[in-house]
Amino acid sequence: MMPTTRKIPVMVDLVFELGGESPSASYPFALWKELLRLAPLLAEQTHVGMLPLRLSGDAGMLLPRRTKLTIRLPEEIADRVAELLTGQLIIVEGRRLHLGKGKKRPIQHYPTIHAPIVASASDEVQFMADIAAQLKELGVIGNLICGRHQVLSSDKQRIEGYSLVIHDLKSDASLKLQYLGLGEFREFGCGVFIPYKVISGLDDD
Repeated sequence: MMPTTRKIPVMVDLVFELGGESPSASYPFALWKELLRLAPLLAEQTHVGMLPLRLSGDAGMLLPRRTKLTIRLPEEIADRVAELLTGQLIIVEGRRLHLGKGKKRPIQHYPTIHAPIVASASDEVQFMADIAAQLKELGVIGNLICGRHQVLSSDKQRIEGYSLVIHDLKSDASLKLQYLGLGEFREFGCGVFIPYKVISGLDDD
């Protein structure tokens, strides 16, 4: 199979300060719905993703000051989305969250990147085979480490998958994977890669 050739948009991370009460673990579904309400153009973009929030404490507690909302999106729409979302109040599972000013952050290449969850309904062996096939189609060479089985669920939806580390990546391959992601449900934080250096290990998802 020949590697897939397609135009890849330049992606950036749009980072917002986030204040208010901590949502529950099922927050991605309600949060994405709120973001689309305020910035419906996000739904028009194929590769848009949302990085998982770094939460601590129980639902309803105040968010840690370091918590940020980060949306990965094409650079060409970043300024418009920042205008639409900056300063907005959103309601996520009945909890009020305030968005600060959106700031663009370029995506850097790293030899090792990590996704807290890549969506898959398969067992681990089939998951790894599927990932290897996707990397081959993209023309990406790297080594894989499969982490824990993960579940993201709400009353109405359930997504299963695995955390994943990909290492020994060349710079162009690292950027390609961070730009495109892997698998479905990137709007809920699945298949979105971040530098492995910002985490301490697979068990810190």
